[in-house]
Amino acid sequence: MLIDETATLRKTILKMAYNANSVHIGCAFSIVEIVHTLYSKFIDIEKLKGRSKNRDYLCLSKGHGVMAVYANLLELGVLTDNDINNYFKDGSSLTGLADSHVPGIEVSGGSLGQGITVATGIAMSKKIDGLDSKTFCIVGDGELNEGSAWESIMIASHRQLKNFILIIDANSFQAMGRCESVLNMESFKAKFEAFNFEVQECDGHNQNDLENSISSLINSKSNKPKALVARTIKGKGVSFMEDENIWHYTRLDQDTYNKALSELM
Repeated sequence: MLIDETATLRKTILKMAYNANSVHIGCAFSIVEIVHTLYSKFIDIEKLKGRSKNRDYLCLSKGHGVMAVYANLLELGVLTDNDINNYFKDGSSLTGLADSHVPGIEVSGGSLGQGITVATGIAMSKKIDGLDSKTFCIVGDGELNEGSAWESIMIASHRQLKNFILIIDANSFQAMGRCESVLNMESFKAKFEAFNFEVQECDGHNQNDLENSISSLINSKSNKPKALVARTIKGKGVSFMEDENIWHYTRLDQDTYNKALSELM
């Protein structure tokens, strides 16, 4: 890969955050490889651009990580440099949370636990309509503190939504601290298996591992919904941001921006 490509994506994220004086850098960095792998290996981009009814959906339930999606959509030609340059500014359609008015953004997110409910409904609709396309949904591990998420997980299992692929960004943090301290939800693998999901775990920053794990789930003959526990690092790619929760809300100044960029060159 792909290292050069993910470095480019992270530089775009930094540029957006710095120019807009915005936050949520760490939680965008943790899903860069996940989003890139989905778009480059599994989602038909022409169907996405054409809004085909039978397109694969990528639903970002952890909507605060949306800069990672914007950066990928720029590389795919869905968004423009002008879109990126106006991120988070007055009048821009690109906001700090996922908004379905933006081309390529399927589901509005930000109120945690809600995006997964919409994604479950999309997957159910596809099954009713006899469509074979996939519904991918990215949730945060902290987001799974929300009861509404587990209601959706129960529905997906009960309805045997085999083309529903839930990807957990397991970076071990949420806004106010480490997940294990706020509300420990591990083991995710055991929990999802108990809910009758087919489950895999992988390194969420290794794109070969991601591709193999997602392919295995997609090609499974099981009627179960699928879950991938992607072990990630918040702030991945910039040494002083990695595993540092302050980069959930910290803004970049000129010095930290230049220092971060230098690590991605």
